[in-house]
Amino acid sequence: MANGGPVEHGYPHLETVRAAVTALYRRLSYDTIHQFATSVAPADVAFCDTDDLHLGAQRVARELVRHYRLPDARMVVAFREMEHAAHIELAAGPEYFVELNDRFRTHRRDIGAALAHEIMHVYLHRVGLSFAGTRDNEILTDTATTYLGAGWLLLDAYRVDGASSQKLGYLTPEEFGYVLAKRSLVFGEDPSVWFTSAQAYEAYGRGLERARFDERQPPLTAAGWAGRRRYARDRRHAQGVRAGPGDAGAPYAFVHDPQGPLRVTFACPTCRQRIRIPVRGRVRARCGLCRTVLECDT
Repeated sequence: MANGGPVEHGYPHLETVRAAVTALYRRLSYDTIHQFATSVAPADVAFCDTDDLHLGAQRVARELVRHYRLPDARMVVAFREMEHAAHIELAAGPEYFVELNDRFRTHRRDIGAALAHEIMHVYLHRVGLSFAGTRDNEILTDTATTYLGAGWLLLDAYRVDGASSQKLGYLTPEEFGYVLAKRSLVFGEDPSVWFTSAQAYEAYGRGLERARFDERQPPLTAAGWAGRRRYARDRRHAQGVRAGPGDAGAPYAFVHDPQGPLRVTFACPTCRQRIRIPVRGRVRARCGLCRTVLECDT
């Protein structure tokens, strides 16, 4: 929790975020992910200053448990002084103890954001999905929270005014926006209408631009003129000399198949799994992981 201190911006964790999206599709499956097509509604996690602190926190926790489809998970919420926003003990269950920073006693509208992240730890623990190392595992948790419909709360908790600033979670605001945009492009849901923070709205807009950039990379037909020209040059080189990556940073690589034509590999813009298809002009490919149909010009 950044409270009054500097907030990191940009995409320093982008590769880990992308790996987290791929891991979600691999572990949960296409069908399970699409059970989360509807995000947590603002009214379901709203917290009024006149609400009883503990009863209100329990109510929000129950709603998030319902959203994550954890029917036998009971959350006991308490408050204490701590450095981080929240903490949860991942025991065998069915009862879990969540501790929230004392700051939330007076910043109640962000209790849902903190609980969304902590209860996602329970979800990932139950499905057996984790990354090595605390940092990467927390990035996975933020990404999963966002992609499965509750992370807009975390981005909306990012606020800056003349006197203070606050941000929750391990992702930067733009990375939260990026994952939200990835989700939006899959489910056709616009989370920007729920933001109460102007800074969250701006971060989502920047993340949406970056997510759309993924969909405009060659060999996809939506790629721009410059990308298509570079791709054609790299393809000629691969056909005439040897296969391999194009220019440094190119989002594709060419691979010789001893028993077939030259192939190109690239990341699916939806789930980031690597796809390999033959180089033979216009091709329609379907990602075997997320089932996205891709129009390509190889």
